[in-house]
Amino acid sequence: MARAMFDYTKAVLAKVSFDVNLFCKELKKAMDRLLPYEIEELKAWVDTLIKQNPQLNQCLILLNP
Repeated sequence: MARAMFDYTKAVLAKVSFDVNLFCKELKKAMDRLLPYEIEELKAWVDTLIKQNPQLNQCLILLNP
C-alpha cells in the first residue's frame, strides 16, 4: 500500500510541475504523508525533476525542514 502512495505522489508532482505554487503545495503534502525512507527516495527524484525544470528550484526548501 505504501509503495502505491509513493508512486501516486510522484505522478501528481510530475503532472503539476508546470506550476511552481501547485508543485510546492503538493510537495508539502507529500512530505506529511510519506514514510521517512520514501521521503529520501522522493528527494532524489525531485532533484532529477528540478534539473529538467529549474523554475521548481524554490521548492527545495520544503525538502530540508
